[in-house]
Amino acid sequence: MTAITKDEIKDLIEKSYKNRKTMINLISRGDGHIGGAFSSMDILTVLYNKILKINPKNPTWDSRDVFLLSAAHKAVGLYVVLQSMGYFEEDILWTYYDLNTKIPTHPDSKLLAGIDFSFGSLGHGLSVGSGIALAFKKMNLNRKVFVLMGDAEACEGSVWEAVIGASTHNLDNLIVVIDVNRLACEDFLEDEVKILPYEDKYRDFGWSVRTIDGHNFFQIHKALSEAPYEEKKPTCIVANTIKAKGVDFCENLQKYHHWSPSKEDVLKAIESIEKCRIKEIAKHDCKK
Repeated sequence: MTAITKDEIKDLIEKSYKNRKTMINLISRGDGHIGGAFSSMDILTVLYNKILKINPKNPTWDSRDVFLLSAAHKAVGLYVVLQSMGYFEEDILWTYYDLNTKIPTHPDSKLLAGIDFSFGSLGHGLSVGSGIALAFKKMNLNRKVFVLMGDAEACEGSVWEAVIGASTHNLDNLIVVIDVNRLACEDFLEDEVKILPYEDKYRDFGWSVRTIDGHNFFQIHKALSEAPYEEKKPTCIVANTIKAKGVDFCENLQKYHHWSPSKEDVLKAIESIEKCRIKEIAKHDCKK
């Protein structure tokens, strides 16, 4: 692994917070899942800018890595990142919430370049990812599959079937990142279901596991770039995050799981995002 520099980290922070400003303007056109889209934005920014083997000019390149947004309600974040990488023109972004848009509230692989699989209901991404990773193994292809899941999503039974299957088939080309913002759509996850912590459960099922701060760009890059950690073991990265990270009056509040901001809300949110950007730049100047 090539170590990432502070200048590269600063560039990633700038991109991530620019993406947040775009997102808040997009969801003001109707509504959107700000909580999860904002908590996972730093992870998505590092993935697409530094980790994934991709070619935005050739989205179906047959040697590319595959990314699956299993937590499909966070799609507005993925759209903004894909557009920033050059997968499609910016004009398409501003059709969000329009009739017949190519960027509906859940991603559709038939509508937009860069979407490898369509998802809606939660709990399917890890099963799909396991199947793709197994196919790559069978064909001796040097390609990885990355799956981003939400923490509440991990309550789905199909997730655990996939967890068992992935380790059974030694899928060390499969990397799952769990966005652990600890808030489901109605309440804090630990108050709804006894599933935390994830680390022991994944290890018990034969996975290699690492826990990170999902907003520390050094840690995100290191965890993603070093995967897989063990031969013949799939990788689970438990990323502890803050729901709605970057908008101080929305952070860690259930009512901002899904939101339709007013014009006044947008201005207030952008001011908060800018303050958070400055703090993150200062923090990463001296922290690894």
